[in-house]
Amino acid sequence: MNLLLLKPDQINQQTATVSGRQLEHLIAVQRAEVGDSVRVGEVNGLMGQGIIKTLSAEQAILEVSLDTPPPPATPLCLILALPRPKMLRRTLQSVTAMGVKAIYLVNSSRVEKSFWQSPFLQPLALEEQMTLGLEQARDTQMPKLHMRKRFKPFVEDELGDIIKGSQALVAHPITELPCPINSDSAVTLAIGPEGGFIPYEVELLNSVGFDAVHLGPRILRVEVAVPALISRLFPA
Repeated sequence: MNLLLLKPDQINQQTATVSGRQLEHLIAVQRAEVGDSVRVGEVNGLMGQGIIKTLSAEQAILEVSLDTPPPPATPLCLILALPRPKMLRRTLQSVTAMGVKAIYLVNSSRVEKSFWQSPFLQPLALEEQMTLGLEQARDTQMPKLHMRKRFKPFVEDELGDIIKGSQALVAHPITELPCPINSDSAVTLAIGPEGGFIPYEVELLNSVGFDAVHLGPRILRVEVAVPALISRLFPA
């Protein structure tokens, strides 16, 4: 945890109350003591410093000063075929840490139906993973996450508007066009499930303006391909 990310209900004027997982981290990992200064931020707000005023096994009280904006967002909208739940958790943390603020989890022919019944798709569970990504990257802006269980209607009815003003790319190993490097414009990036999008799905994406691109001859897992593509498009 490189940033103590506070929800608005934890802050009262210039005082913040910390408990639970965050308190455990302060005590066990940071070995914090009264008087110490820690990096803090408010969800969807500013960042700054917090001075620990009281510290116990139940809670910590901090005097906070928030005056620093978060880092700029990565100009990327990610369209991601729903991966298996454990991979989804790692991937959400990674893309959030890399500054992605618009995420669509979509269905695909190769997505198992059982994935959509996973408890990891509950709003609080998804928020927890994105919070971990923000804490890692010292960011406060929570991504907006959308779920679409019907691929064809999503592509035909919504995706055309979503990609306006951006370069639309779909990751696909069977194509001759390599993924661009150092993009200087906004990008909408579609990434399929394990095994990739089926040909019909790629053709449907092509029909609304997506270009198929590859990362080379190696076939990567989704959790590896996602950060590899983002870091190629928008190097840190």
